[in-house]
Amino acid sequence: MAVELKNLTKRSENYSQWYNELVVKADLAEQSAVRGCMVIKPYGYAIWEKMQHELDRMFKGTGHQNAYFPLLIPKSFFGREAEHVKGFAKECAVVTHYRLREAEGGGIEVDPEAKLEEELIVRPTSETIIWNTYKNWIKSYRDLPILCNQWANVMRWEMRTRLFLRTAEFLWQEGHTAHATEEEAVAEAQKMLNVYADFAENYMAVPVIKGVKSETERFAGAKDTYTIEAMMQDGKALQSGTSHFLGQNFAKSFDVQFIDKNNQLQYVWATSWGVSTRLMGALIMTHSDDNGLVLPPKLAPIQVVIVPIYKGDDQLKQIDAKVEGIVNKLRAMGISVKYDNADNKRPGFKFADYEVKGVPVRLVMGGRDLENNTIEVMRRDTLEKETRSCDGIEEYVKQLLDDIQQNVYQKALNYRNARITSVDTYDEFKQKIEEGGFIMAHWDGTPETEAKIKEETKATIRCVPFDTYVEGDKEPGKCMVTGKSSKCRVLFARAY
Repeated sequence: MAVELKNLTKRSENYSQWYNELVVKADLAEQSAVRGCMVIKPYGYAIWEKMQHELDRMFKGTGHQNAYFPLLIPKSFFGREAEHVKGFAKECAVVTHYRLREAEGGGIEVDPEAKLEEELIVRPTSETIIWNTYKNWIKSYRDLPILCNQWANVMRWEMRTRLFLRTAEFLWQEGHTAHATEEEAVAEAQKMLNVYADFAENYMAVPVIKGVKSETERFAGAKDTYTIEAMMQDGKALQSGTSHFLGQNFAKSFDVQFIDKNNQLQYVWATSWGVSTRLMGALIMTHSDDNGLVLPPKLAPIQVVIVPIYKGDDQLKQIDAKVEGIVNKLRAMGISVKYDNADNKRPGFKFADYEVKGVPVRLVMGGRDLENNTIEVMRRDTLEKETRSCDGIEEYVKQLLDDIQQNVYQKALNYRNARITSVDTYDEFKQKIEEGGFIMAHWDGTPETEAKIKEETKATIRCVPFDTYVEGDKEPGKCMVTGKSSKCRVLFARAY
């Protein structure tokens, strides 16, 4: 592998190929025997587990509970919400039979006599099955709010796939909440968007722009979709989390009503929100370099790796004894550390392997270090090395991990901010969009103009940002395409 890593395509030469190679060479995932699906390997899944753990803690901290709903959804459920079914119809996998049988010529075949009375849809998302269930749970205002989250897999029949970014089956969480008032539901949807933004910036070290989607880009069946948008190193946007205010659409479709405090019958107000293993793609593409992954320490499965360089078993035993105390102190501080003294791989191979896997800090101890009470320290984000005394090394490493976490965020933030530009004319827009990055421009608010821009430039409206990113972006102006009035600038980019 050490030789292969040197052949990793450079980002500047072919960003897409660099990404595809890195996912495989860092041992994160690989293609499966099922077209469009992936195998998440142990190292990749360990990163996802850390994401999952932190998000789950944050959800529970805001009052949510985990539940689980069926993988299979009756086809008739999708027909109850017109916009919802229109949005997912082309991506649905359908179960039509429930049994196999031996074929006459050998092998097996679908038993034609085992056809289901009603086809079942492999969930692309769970609003329909959940709101059919909530009808049994909600009778009175006393039953509200319901704050549920589900960790699950979903299936969306994608034909053009890329590991983590777009696969037919992927892992995610989906929150589904029910409320007595519109105000509560809107506040919930916005609160969960802020949870996602907090996680992205403080754990993933990925700066994001929060905003609301245009009508065309909304989730199917939603009244409003709130989003966090991140910029990858090729200047493209990646939608990294969405939260939806569903209004009463699903409550009316599934007849979910409650008796309010005035003894009046009311329809429930709803939200849904989710992030997926697409966050793995965001993590990789935001921070990594031509040497491999760069992981923010808070999400690194191994935060510190220690590698001995030794001559003979006696020297190894001495290093083992010295390192044992360092390992124990680091672990007592809550730092995940691996001491790799296995003799089946040479130190050079180990260095290359841990570098491509993005381990934030590498410590190396050799015979001279043992004599001098020193240890070599390398930080993955800058590849800088230094030799330090073993005395107090644990506290130094702890601080170094904090510094790395902040540095990778600041580097990503500086890169993004330098690539947000404001334009006033369509010609300038067409020129700038070829350079990549985020563009703030006026738009007349019509789907027709939005579609024209997308068709001619492949750029989409990522969101109407909540915050100000360029001077005057909240001021009224004229649409760059039609010249009609515009309330404010919106964020455009090409996107994954």
